[in-house]
Amino acid sequence: MLEVKNLMVFFENALAINDLTMEVNQGEFVGVIGSNSAGKTTLMNTISGLIIDMKIKEQRKGGERINIYGEIIFRGENITEVQPFERVKKGLVLSRERHPIFPESDVVENLKIAGHQLKRSELSQRIAYVYAIFPALPPLKRRKAGFLSGGEQQMLAIGMALILKPALLLLDEPLLGLSPMMQTMLIDAINNLRKESGITILITEQFARPILPIIDHGYVIENGMLALYGTGKELMDNPEIKSAYFGI
Repeated sequence: MLEVKNLMVFFENALAINDLTMEVNQGEFVGVIGSNSAGKTTLMNTISGLIIDMKIKEQRKGGERINIYGEIIFRGENITEVQPFERVKKGLVLSRERHPIFPESDVVENLKIAGHQLKRSELSQRIAYVYAIFPALPPLKRRKAGFLSGGEQQMLAIGMALILKPALLLLDEPLLGLSPMMQTMLIDAINNLRKESGITILITEQFARPILPIIDHGYVIENGMLALYGTGKELMDNPEIKSAYFGI
């Protein structure tokens, strides 16, 4: 479904992604594990196309140069130069890190904003679907999003992405800043989403312990480069992973 071929991303003279090649097949749950500043968010911004908007904005204000090399293939089509909104139409949807929501709007309004281009009947169905995936949200549907807990905001942010009915859902560090209890709750919800819908998911995380048991396979990146690759179990059993991420 997704192929990233020899991807390189430069911010001025700084190399953020270095010759990275990876793939995600239909129906898989794939993880990208890496420490802070390893290049995970840059990778997701590049796959989703947000890097194109960033590049244009920097050019307009005379800021840092952003250069992208390599190819991104989605469903057999080269989308390297495709605008982010067009990628969304093709089924490639990103839920960004730090749960970007509209804090002054309530839960229902946030979901409606996400699906503003959908017909009313379809939007109602998609909202019901999100509520089924995240049963913690319906009791909070009239609460301002800014007053939700971090975990609840993250559920809402992922729900906003699901409103768009993605074929490939990109989750950028959804566990960031959450308590262990909320991390477990969110991981359970994501795992149930994958099992019930068969949706393809690519997730980035620095918290490897809750992710590795449930992914099909994963990539470990360091300084924008591929360091390790394997199934979730293979990575769990790898002594380098245990030392770097589990402290054992």
